[in-house]
Amino acid sequence: MAQDPQTGYRAMRRRAPISEQSAAGSRDHRVFSHCANSEATTMSFTPTTVPERVRAGIDWAKDDHATCIIDPAGEVLDRFVVDHDTVGLKSLVRRLLKAGVTEVGIERGDGPLVDALLQAELTVLVIAPGQLKNLRSRYGSAGNKDDRFDAYVLADVTRTDRHRLRALVRDTAATTAMRTTVRARRDLVVHRVAAANQLRAHLQLVFPAAAGLFAAIDSAISLCFLERFTTQAQADWLSPKRLATWLTSLGYSGRTDPQVLHARLLAAPRGTIGTDAEVHAATTHAYVALLRVLNTQIATLEDQLAAQLTTHPDAHIYASLPRVKTLRVARLIAEIGDARGKFPTADSLAALAGVAPSTRQSGKVKAVTFRWGCNKQLRDALCDFAGDSRHDNAWAADLYNRAIARGHDHPHAVRILGKAWAGVIWRCWQDNLSYDPTQHRALQNVLNNTTEKAA
Repeated sequence: MAQDPQTGYRAMRRRAPISEQSAAGSRDHRVFSHCANSEATTMSFTPTTVPERVRAGIDWAKDDHATCIIDPAGEVLDRFVVDHDTVGLKSLVRRLLKAGVTEVGIERGDGPLVDALLQAELTVLVIAPGQLKNLRSRYGSAGNKDDRFDAYVLADVTRTDRHRLRALVRDTAATTAMRTTVRARRDLVVHRVAAANQLRAHLQLVFPAAAGLFAAIDSAISLCFLERFTTQAQADWLSPKRLATWLTSLGYSGRTDPQVLHARLLAAPRGTIGTDAEVHAATTHAYVALLRVLNTQIATLEDQLAAQLTTHPDAHIYASLPRVKTLRVARLIAEIGDARGKFPTADSLAALAGVAPSTRQSGKVKAVTFRWGCNKQLRDALCDFAGDSRHDNAWAADLYNRAIARGHDHPHAVRILGKAWAGVIWRCWQDNLSYDPTQHRALQNVLNNTTEKAA
């Protein structure tokens, strides 16, 4: 009978190192002390499965970028820091190309740095900051954080986990510009809400009658009123007839009768009068001027979005969805983008949008929870559309109502509906087709069932 080959005396066999330092002479499990700052790094290299490529990792920062270049075995070939300016970026690209780098790992997929890498025809692999935080523990247990160390981790992960990473796919310039406009408008709206709240809080102390006179304190008619009648003493001059005449001169819509508006002025608590009233009036004018500027700039950006949509090739896809207008179409295009390769499946779109749940299971315990890691802007855009679509689409209303019947609250039910719409949008987006309700079988089934029940 053949015997197994002898493995040698047990005390002479090579053992796994007890410390973080690798055993001397090992080529399969090595630690390069120069690869990390006070971190011991254990790596595994399989020549038959890893492509022979030189890779780099860049730790992005506001002022400078730490860069690490490694060979196919994980050895550091070069390590340097460049400034975030024209000279620094040109120097970075030149040194990467000279070293034969083909793929670069980085934490973000936008900005001048990424533009310079793509122009040099380098493959950019985006590794999210949350992923990088977890990957550090692979290379050491001390938990140290260092830019040079992060650059090495980014470079080595592109070597060991290349099959898990997808090359960065950029949207077209038109979509990128629309995304900038959409987000800028949204930021201005947030500023407008904050300024309106500050003005309301100020008026409730010094001129309560003006705080709730009109439906929106930042509306054009409300701002005009505050410019003309800034104090309580000026408002006391008004009578129902005088107020009606003044509103007519401004072309007021007349949805609220002047008699009702005047009654509101009389019913409200009295505001500050006398010398102090003029001091408070200056503050009121400041808030009014700020809101006027914000309203003007928001309207300008909305006109710009309308003009951009007229030439965007994907506008017809989103414009065909229920309950969408210019701003909602622009938001969906801007956040989803037009690079089809970013979302190979509908589930990938739903996951990045945060409408797909996150499942955690350990032993017999299984929890399906809210997905925190996602694109917040995309989730807001998709949920905004989904929540309103139920008012004009029987299928969406049925999904929402069934979710509510199962005990889910409104935000959860909207996310469930958003996940369903993500599949519909993804299919139309991939095929470059408008949404056709007659071809939506789930919608037709709901309509047929409704007709049968009615009959």
